[in-house]
Amino acid sequence: MPMHLRSIISGRARTAVTLAGILTVLCLILRKTPARYLPHLPSYTMAASAALKFLTVPATSKHTATVIFVHGLGDTGHGWKPVADMFRTDPALAHVKWILPHSPIRSVKANMGMEMPSWFDIYSFGFDIDEDEMGMLQSARLISQLITAEVDSGVPPSRIVLGGFSQGATMSLLTGLTGERKLAGIAVLSGWLPLRPKFKAMASPHASSMPVFWGHGSVDPLVKFQFCKDSAEFLTKQLGIPLATTPGECKGLSYNIYDGMGHTTNQKELDDLKAWIQKALPGKPASS
Repeated sequence: MPMHLRSIISGRARTAVTLAGILTVLCLILRKTPARYLPHLPSYTMAASAALKFLTVPATSKHTATVIFVHGLGDTGHGWKPVADMFRTDPALAHVKWILPHSPIRSVKANMGMEMPSWFDIYSFGFDIDEDEMGMLQSARLISQLITAEVDSGVPPSRIVLGGFSQGATMSLLTGLTGERKLAGIAVLSGWLPLRPKFKAMASPHASSMPVFWGHGSVDPLVKFQFCKDSAEFLTKQLGIPLATTPGECKGLSYNIYDGMGHTTNQKELDDLKAWIQKALPGKPASS
């Protein structure tokens, strides 16, 4: 299976370093994202009342659990379909349905005000100035609606994992740790904790007992390792989430740093994530 790489700006799944990948990095430098690198874009704009559009990757056996995975800036749910397809070929995850939402289109100040798929505005890629709190909370409500729809369909919260990459990982932390339902876990890839001055007051009573998988590259040039470290320390020291005692344990914070990895994913991280999801959402007999 080819390694799936993530573009710095878009978080789109790629299988190799190609000319398109080089151009994408140049686009980051120029703060531009050509439309030809953004296929499948939803044609709607941000609206507080609009439900999210999404891609569904069905379970290959009886559906008893769901992963909702949230893409990064400039991407769509299609960008993570190859990963969902790969994971569901494992018999241990055949019972899992994947929901891959598409973010609304909005102007992003850090990208010269260009309109692109984004869960919230980003004022600077330094992530060290004011945050788009309204946009974040608005998207959190929309993602929560997906969780509610799954629960209404008969999937209990304890059988739902919420996760994401980069901006999507940040939304997963905000939605999962402040929501009314205790989920099976939260998966964070190359993300950061948002709204830190207010987050402790916003956190749900069950936040301290929520399993969290955290994966991050040691040389991430965009969401720098220090943001990851500071976020993880906040989870453990301020929210009281204990560190997992063994690698990959689906209890507490499973903290995984990948040497030499940038703002991307690699096969080792995906393997670790898959093993963690298997523990968070174990299979159930078809008769259950």
